Amino acid sequence: MTTEPHTRTIIEDRWNDAEAPSGDGLASLAYRSRLLGADRRLVNIYGGNTSTKSVEQDHLGREVTVLWVKGSGSDIASISERGFAGLKLDEVLPLFERPSMSDEEMTAYLDRTAFEVGRPRQSIETLLHAFVPAKHVDHTHPDAIIAIACTPNGPEIMREIYGERAAWVDYIRPGFTLSQQIGAAVRDNPGLECVVMGKHGLVTWGDTSKETYQRTLSIIREAQVYLDAHPEAQPFGGARVATVPDADRSALLARLLPVLRGAMKGERPVILSVDHSPEVLAFVNSQAAAQLSQVGAACPDHLVHTKRVPLYLDWAPEQGEEALVQAAQQGVDQFRSDYARYFEENRSEGDVMFAPSPRVVLIPGLGMVTSGPDAMGAEVSRQLYVRAIQVMKSASALGGFVSLSAAESYAIEYWPLELYKLSLKPAPKVLDGHVALVTGAASGIGRAIARRLAQDGAHLVIADLNEGGGAEVATELVQARGFRRAISVGMNVTEEAQVQAAYTAAILAYGGVDMVVNNAGIASSAPIEDTSLEMWDRNQSILSTGYFLVAREAFRVMKRQGTGGNLVFIGSKNSVAAGKNAAAYSAAKAAELHLARCLAEEGGAAGIRVNSVLPDGILAGSAIWDGRWRAERAATYGIAPDELEAFYRNRTTLKVNVFPEDIAEAVAYFGSPAASKTTGGVLTVDGGVPTAYVR
Repeated sequence: MTTEPHTRTIIEDRWNDAEAPSGDGLASLAYRSRLLGADRRLVNIYGGNTSTKSVEQDHLGREVTVLWVKGSGSDIASISERGFAGLKLDEVLPLFERPSMSDEEMTAYLDRTAFEVGRPRQSIETLLHAFVPAKHVDHTHPDAIIAIACTPNGPEIMREIYGERAAWVDYIRPGFTLSQQIGAAVRDNPGLECVVMGKHGLVTWGDTSKETYQRTLSIIREAQVYLDAHPEAQPFGGARVATVPDADRSALLARLLPVLRGAMKGERPVILSVDHSPEVLAFVNSQAAAQLSQVGAACPDHLVHTKRVPLYLDWAPEQGEEALVQAAQQGVDQFRSDYARYFEENRSEGDVMFAPSPRVVLIPGLGMVTSGPDAMGAEVSRQLYVRAIQVMKSASALGGFVSLSAAESYAIEYWPLELYKLSLKPAPKVLDGHVALVTGAASGIGRAIARRLAQDGAHLVIADLNEGGGAEVATELVQARGFRRAISVGMNVTEEAQVQAAYTAAILAYGGVDMVVNNAGIASSAPIEDTSLEMWDRNQSILSTGYFLVAREAFRVMKRQGTGGNLVFIGSKNSVAAGKNAAAYSAAKAAELHLARCLAEEGGAAGIRVNSVLPDGILAGSAIWDGRWRAERAATYGIAPDELEAFYRNRTTLKVNVFPEDIAEAVAYFGSPAASKTTGGVLTVDGGVPTAYVR
């Protein structure tokens, strides 16, 4: 958002008495918190914390004053009453008199004051809420406040805006000492309305939840009015480069992102997200971006998800595509080297370096790329750096932007309490960070494969001629697995341009592709003398040429990533066994298998594995078997269509029917580290059909 001189920035009061819970306890706290979180200019995603103090009855019926404070790691935009920790305030308050307390001592002590079992761990800044002598307390990270708190003359500007109504506390890492300083400032100055924390944020309070919410907004509005009245004539010094047109931008990103993603890979791949909003482009295109972006993070909450600085690519659109790719490769290498040096200069004994790749990449003319272990992680980094851009813009207009030193940044990034939060996360799944493209995934085997790979942590690209069905599967996976865990693309595997467009969509959505399942198919049955040229060509086009086009594009993307890859072909029992009255289908399926073996040989040097799964008679949930194929195959065997399941079961060695989920398990195996040394392999999942035993 570009603010013109004297243009008022609106910060909306969202409180609605008709919707607000009755009373002024925990339910009201949750409501107030969600209202604050609804405007990211006020509270960062996963940032800030809120509290209330109330009298409750314990398990023995005794009255206890409880401090309810946001649980660690939750997001107040969506928090419920269960998201708050409860602590016995009378056991917490004596800590205010202590001369000092380490983080470890503080955390261990607070754990013992829990009022109720089964609630989340309390926020790192719990003591701040306890020591401020008010029923309700808000700690927020508003853009307007942080902009002032990140200027060299922040205390003077605060006094100009608020006079004696605000106290300033210089930056120190959150914990006991900061909480004690804030508590003392409020206790010693009854006329205070807020505390501003240098390079950090804002603390406000009140007697009721509504009063506290509205005071928080009022304080922030005063700061915003001041900023609106002091805009920079040319934000960020004006433009240095022009924005690349949309069509050209997509082409450049499709070329760049796999290279960038490959260079950024750590123990597992990362997911990328692209932001080319006007706010981001105004910054990355500017004269000041190269230098300003390297000053540091806007506040501790940003740093955890964006690293201390982003990678700024020294590139201009007129230099072209190859120069962009080279700048990205060299830029990531230099960033990793600089990060390792930063780690070594600040490390403590026992510290283990995080992945040294950037979380934010700024590209003049194109926008911003953010990374994360999953799509949500990339989105968090994106949101926070958008907020940082606004902070830098406003701070620059007030005399300059200042940030945490390298040592202060390291103390946050490798803070034992932050490391402890990370240790509580579930162990990564085998396909976390991976992107899998599955063709024919709107139904049957493809849908089961998509569900199974998503279960293992993969992000899915649902590619199918049936766009509506594919969209339904993608929506289902997002609902089950989380933010942007799947997208759908309409794709006819026989159309080269559509195949290429599907990969471009996958790259623009996630940064690249790690696994491709060639599954789209048809089936037809007829004696050879009744097999038309159209039937023959259609089988070859979809089952042979289609697999070729999908695999060829996979190789191109995977080689640009430079991190290997994994292709799985869904063949058929007919790939190795003669199919009566199915010459067109069987010949095409045999071609698939041999193509997979050829590509396994080609891909080995690049770490690209290619394996095949051979099912037989998968009738459940299949669009193919809902059509003429069922009747044709039944006629071939001289049975009724509804007898096919029993026929296929009885001809197997194991006397079982095979289902889409069985094929999905085989694909999941080939996609897992357990199969990392297998390529050119064939896994039959047919219940045991002797004529199809692989020789």
